[in-house]
Amino acid sequence: MTPYNLVNLSALMGMQAIALTDHNSCQNCGAAMRAGEEAGITVIPGMELCTSEEVHVVCLFEELKAAEEFSDYVLSTVPPVKNRPEIFGTQLIMDHTDKVLGSQDILLTTASGISISNVEKIVDGYGGVCYPAHIDRSSYSVISNLGMITQEMGFEIAEISPNGDLDKMIAAHPILSGMKILTSSDAHRLESLPPANLSLHTECDIKSIIRHLKNR
Repeated sequence: MTPYNLVNLSALMGMQAIALTDHNSCQNCGAAMRAGEEAGITVIPGMELCTSEEVHVVCLFEELKAAEEFSDYVLSTVPPVKNRPEIFGTQLIMDHTDKVLGSQDILLTTASGISISNVEKIVDGYGGVCYPAHIDRSSYSVISNLGMITQEMGFEIAEISPNGDLDKMIAAHPILSGMKILTSSDAHRLESLPPANLSLHTECDIKSIIRHLKNR
């Protein structure tokens, strides 16, 4: 997906707000946010962080600057493994019209050096909110990799896949009953974007959405 195409197809699908959460990077968030301004859709800057335990955690931010600073910090903890475009594709950096500005040479799908026990405090320090992604999946989820979610991790939110069985998850992990549960598309391709069918009861601007997720 590319910033312009992602934003404008989302608008055509009826969405009022989306979050861009590339793996271990926020480098395309600014372009998507500008495209969103032109298309009339709110774009939340974010990231799908891969922790040192290889758990995916969604991180969302109120401010682009904070997201970009967090992105730089995450990149400083990622192993300096070079991307192999012939295998993983080119990790492009684009502007709001999808003009290519450059590429990221460090492979972004590897685990960062940030532990799941620290990520909530770190993200909060950047003014953001975070939560474990797709907890019901068999890979890259906190439950599949660690077998549990604990209070010590600091999460008040968890994400379940659209077809996930929440009752089954709560029965196996009662801590979830006291958490806010979100669902998102987790779309990695344009053809995976669904029609607008998920909602939050809040104003449709970035700060209101983030503060709603934080219960503030």
